[in-house]
Formats: sequence, C-alpha cells, structure tokens
Amino acid sequence: MMKKQIMLGMAMAALGLGMAGCSSSSSNKTVNVGILQIVQHGSLDAARQGFKTELNKEIKAKHSDWKVNYNYQNAQGDQANLNTMSQQVSQKNPKLILAIATPAAQAVAKKTKTTPIMTTAVTDLKGAGLVKSNEKPGTNVSGTSDVAPVSKQLKLLKSMTKGDKPLGIMYNSSEENSVLQVGIAKKYAAAHDIKLKLVSVTSTNDVQSALSTLSGKISGLYLPTDNLMASSMKIIGKEAQSAKLPVVTGSIEMAEDGGTATYGINYKDLGKQTAKMAAKVILDNKKPQDMAVETSDSLHLYVNKDRATHLGLKANDIKEP
Repeated sequence: MMKKQIMLGMAMAALGLGMAGCSSSSSNKTVNVGILQIVQHGSLDAARQGFKTELNKEIKAKHSDWKVNYNYQNAQGDQANLNTMSQQVSQKNPKLILAIATPAAQAVAKKTKTTPIMTTAVTDLKGAGLVKSNEKPGTNVSGTSDVAPVSKQLKLLKSMTKGDKPLGIMYNSSEENSVLQVGIAKKYAAAHDIKLKLVSVTSTNDVQSALSTLSGKISGLYLPTDNLMASSMKIIGKEAQSAKLPVVTGSIEMAEDGGTATYGINYKDLGKQTAKMAAKVILDNKKPQDMAVETSDSLHLYVNKDRATHLGLKANDIKEP
C-alpha cells in the first residue's frame, strides 16, 4: 500500500512538473511579425520604428513576458527583391505582416490570402486593389492610409510664394498614390485659379534634369508623398535652395530632409496608429476584413527654420493653412 502511495505521489509530481513546463512555455510566448518595406527613406523608416515601438508596448501591457520577433525585409526599391522578399516573409508563418508602402502591400497580398496584413504609408488601399472598400475591407488586409491634405498643402505653398508664376509639382508617374494626389492638386488649383506646371519622373536619375526644366518658371515647388521624391529630398532640397524656391512636401520627414514646410502627417505617429490596429489582431483575434481603414489621427504644421530663413521667410509668419 505504502509503495503504491509513493508511486502515485511520484506520478503526480511528474504530472505537476509537466504541467508547469507547459504553463511556462505558453506564458513565455514569442509573436512572429513580418515586415516588408519597399525602400529606405525617412518617412517609411519612421513608420516602421513607430509601429515596432507601439506594438511592443501594446503587447507588453497585456502580456509582460511575451516577446515580439520581427523579420524585417527591405527591397531597396527593386521589384525583383520585392517579389522574393514577400515570398520569404509570408513563408515564415508570421502571426501578422506589416507592409510599408503600396508596392510592398501589393506584393505581400499576392503571396497570402490568409495571414493578416496591416499596411501603412499606403495612400489608397481600394485603388491599389488591396481592399474591397475602406469601410469594410473584406480581405486579409487593412491598416492606415497616408493620404495627405493636398489642398491645404497647396494653400500653404501659395502663401509662401510671390509673383504670378505657376506652382510646380514634381512626382513619380509610376506611383499610383502620387498620381492620385496630383489629381487632387489639379482640382484644387482649378477651383482657386492657381496655375500649375507639372513634371513627372520615374527614377532618381531623372530628378535633377526635371528640376532644371522648372528652374525660373515656377514660384514654388510641391512634392506629394511619393517614395521616389522622398528618396531624392537631399538633391531636391539643394537645388531648390540654390534657386530660392520654397518647397512644400507631402510629409514632415520630407520637409526635414530638404523642404521648407508642410502641414501633414508624422509617419512615426502613423506607424503607432497602425500598431494599435495590429495589436487588436494579435491580442483580440480581430480580423482585418472587418477593420475599417484608418487615416491619420492628427496633422501637424512643420517649418524647416534653416530653409525658411535662407529664403528670407520668418518661420513664425508661416501659419497653419
């Protein structure tokens, strides 16, 4: 009898240890998140950093012992890289994928129809074929749109210019989001009797020559939230400074890198907003197909004081449009 009791006690102890081991492995959970970014530049980097910071915070608040493992891939603007990396990211069986910018989102969405995908820095999810509607996506994709307040940004640029020369707009004609924003700019300009001079480019090699075609013909330059423009801000800023041209950009990060001012989105904040949506998927089992696409919670006036001073503008005189 005693022997049976001892053996029963040992069995129970072993079971207890086994259960403790299961509990420990369940509590020390690792959440795998894939990230695919189209290219490296200030705005997209800020969105990624904001996303990671906020997602870590959201998860730790609910499960202090959970860890988040990020598989980050950057295509550096190369379509072949994008195709390969989207495959790699989706094959790792992540809990969720973050796609940064339209081409990255489209590439990942082609690779998986089941893994939840959150996007950020995508201007028009419906237009890009990522969702059925912004209100009810109906696919495994949702996230935040970086649609800029184009009309207010043009109004800001107009307030910083003199004379009757047209406002210039430079954009990448192969980026859907840029074409959309230029369309909005045209409508606003037509309604407010503002003349525009447009020039499109499709590679960084074309930027300098395109700027030279605008030299002396415009009173100010507008740049939409465009990956190519963002990647070329150092060049654009230098040329615009030499030509004494005020530059209003689609994003704050672009203005920091060479623009004069903007009234727009802070991409780090947009990334944080996206992370809050992602946390609902990871922690509360929400489905992207039922989560409405969100736009930026807040807009900010940013003035690059050094650039403004160089143009003879007082930073304090540049007001929110």
